[in-house]
Amino acid sequence: MQPPRRTQLKKLILRAAELSRLPVEQELLINITFVGDRTMAAYNQDYVGHEGTTDVITFCYLEGDEPLLPGDVAIDLMICADFAIREGAERKDSCYARELALYIVHGLLHSAGEDDLDPVSRKRMRRREREVMKKLEQEMDFSGIFPDNKKIKRSIDI
Repeated sequence: MQPPRRTQLKKLILRAAELSRLPVEQELLINITFVGDRTMAAYNQDYVGHEGTTDVITFCYLEGDEPLLPGDVAIDLMICADFAIREGAERKDSCYARELALYIVHGLLHSAGEDDLDPVSRKRMRRREREVMKKLEQEMDFSGIFPDNKKIKRSIDI
């Protein structure tokens, strides 16, 4: 099993956060945990109240009661690698690596205040996803960050 290439992954996350208009100038952490279907289904049930697996769950602490200090975790993303394997194989315009990058972008956009609960918000969010992904694809190679489609079960703090 090959883990994501950490240095390149950090670059992807920081650039995606910048393009998502998150406060990247602060020394706050973005924690990403890659999980499988079973773990994601448990998180989805416990934290979101939905049954089954999903692509990404976002926990954003930027708007909490306590101010964040340098080194604090500002965002936690739970990303389902199994979901990315399936979606990457099914979508003609995607692959495993692109799906994982998209899930990072999606989670960061949620952290930046975007939502997808109603049709108008969903349309705006999809447009923002396309904008951010287009810029990222011009700047980096996702398959160089996520080298294969094996399950990744690691937590990465950025």
